[in-house]
Amino acid sequence: SVDGWDFKQYVLGTLFYRFISENFSSYIEAGDESVNYAALSDEVITADIKDDAIKTKGYFIYPSQLFANVADNAHRNENLNTDLAAIFKEIESSANGYPSEPDIKGLFADFDTTSNRLGNTVADKNTRLAAVLKGVAGLK
Repeated sequence: SVDGWDFKQYVLGTLFYRFISENFSSYIEAGDESVNYAALSDEVITADIKDDAIKTKGYFIYPSQLFANVADNAHRNENLNTDLAAIFKEIESSANGYPSEPDIKGLFADFDTTSNRLGNTVADKNTRLAAVLKGVAGLK
């Protein structure tokens, strides 16, 4: 029920979100199988960890903001569309003041989670967004 071009934008944006989330997790875990970044609490992230990651990767994603965690809870999240918008804004703003800022700014500009193209109600938008997230995650 979403226009083909719009649907493609959401799928490509979601694929990109998954890619940067997985790439960021791999960076933090650094090959140490005893570390599962996605399972960590956001509260354990220190300012130094965040600063170092932004200097190296160019952006920062908290564990709760990772694609895998958002996708796992997508169908139960009544605020999915606004939560995704906030996550994308935080990822982009994490680079503010760093050399990567111009590269990260507007990264998710084409991924409008509040667009009426997704549906007329918040529930419709969330249903469609959850379906895209689950599809990209390979979950049913």
